[in-house]
Amino acid sequence: MTEATLNFEKVWQLFQETDRKFRETDCMFKETDKKMKALQELFEGQWGKLVESLVEGDLVRLLGRHGIRVYDTSTRRKGCRDGENYEFDIIAHNGEEIIIVEVKTTLRVRLVDKFIERLHRAKRYLPEYKDHRVLGAVAYLRAEQASDQYAQNQGLFVIRATGSSAGIVNPAGFEPREFG
Repeated sequence: MTEATLNFEKVWQLFQETDRKFRETDCMFKETDKKMKALQELFEGQWGKLVESLVEGDLVRLLGRHGIRVYDTSTRRKGCRDGENYEFDIIAHNGEEIIIVEVKTTLRVRLVDKFIERLHRAKRYLPEYKDHRVLGAVAYLRAEQASDQYAQNQGLFVIRATGSSAGIVNPAGFEPREFG
């Protein structure tokens, strides 16, 4: 063998070893990404449950201050109707209307739009409320992209969870939109 052939073989082996190490590192990064995503989902899920508790605990009182008397609430209403899965975080009831509340740790415009789409289908998902007015509300810890103002402009009650409670931040005279 010539010296050039030996050098080529050494370079080729080095290249193969480097390539193997890159593939191993890539696998480790992918596994780390999976674990980070799972931790993020767990963290956000726990925050979401906390926000739900804060909002639900004050919801009857908060809506009453805005002239909507409700007598109870339900949480985590899930189901499947006509092949479509649905989930509503909180539903406040009073016999004539329901107020469906979407709870987010971070409110975003696209989440508001998705929620409004579900509100329009609420009577189909929940046929026991077919004769009720359907109102909507979003509750959050933090709002991005002026999504709180956007939600209000879409006719939703806007509830900000702060500290150990929650408060509706719509201005006096706000008229909620009816959905469904």
